[in-house]
Amino acid sequence: MVKPCWRIGASMERSKINPTKVDGLTWYKDLGLHTFGEFSMAMIQANSVMEDQCQIESGPLTFNNPSVQGTFVGVYDGHGGPDASRFIADNIFPKLKKFASEGREISEQVISKAFAETDNDFLNAVKKQWPTNPQMASVGSCCLAGVICNGLVYIANAGDSRAVLGRSERGGVRAVQLSVEHNANLESARQELWSMHPNDPNILVMKHRMWRVKGVIQVTRSIGDAYLKRAEFNREPLLPKFRLPEHFTKPILSADPSVTITRLSPQDEFMILASDGLWEHLSNQEAVDIVHNSPRQVSSMPKPYQIGYMPRTIC
Repeated sequence: MVKPCWRIGASMERSKINPTKVDGLTWYKDLGLHTFGEFSMAMIQANSVMEDQCQIESGPLTFNNPSVQGTFVGVYDGHGGPDASRFIADNIFPKLKKFASEGREISEQVISKAFAETDNDFLNAVKKQWPTNPQMASVGSCCLAGVICNGLVYIANAGDSRAVLGRSERGGVRAVQLSVEHNANLESARQELWSMHPNDPNILVMKHRMWRVKGVIQVTRSIGDAYLKRAEFNREPLLPKFRLPEHFTKPILSADPSVTITRLSPQDEFMILASDGLWEHLSNQEAVDIVHNSPRQVSSMPKPYQIGYMPRTIC
């Protein structure tokens, strides 16, 4: 079981996890605080092993410039096992702080470097464990990260999780999608993969009425999935269903995130960050309407940015 939330205190450091409410296979927290307002969180366990992780970190985003304050949110939708999502939760935020400290600021390049090094370190961990745990090469995770800093929100995504902003307009609140998704069932993702592998006619295969990379996986970007990134893992004793019949030299999947940067305005009410388990059931506008129509009466802050997400493992 994953305890899904942290209370962020005045010390601006991760504190002990507060007790959360439990309802069957659902864990949730009604309300917590971060640097810029409030957050709520929920997780639903859909597999026998909880493969997903999520985190909130609030406070200094560098080691050497205390003026760079912000909030980091991560949603890690694991597949094939929990190893990759747990690794991301332990490593990506410290790496972001390391690279932000080098440049003394948050930037698109800083976030992309944090993704790349987290992925590379995980692939190296797979190599070390290959003799005793070869199936770790088939474990991966989508990675959605949001950073609020200096009036900007940075959304970085590798996979098919999604970030949506609720923006107040006359007559209600409009859903504004902030993230770019990478799923083979999206035309844009297929075109990107075909352009990167023009000489591989089997890079995408229709299977069970769904497009899949090499007939196996739906996402076209992820952290982990070493068997689709390094040919050295495309062999026994990896399970046959993951082994590709042909040799490859160029990584098939990428961990490079798509990053968007949005300047927040007084009309921006809240954000929702969630894995595809939520978006399979709700449209962007339906999710925003649920949050908008469920106001919380406990905050005295004038304009909180609420952050909620519901990771769910989908087989």
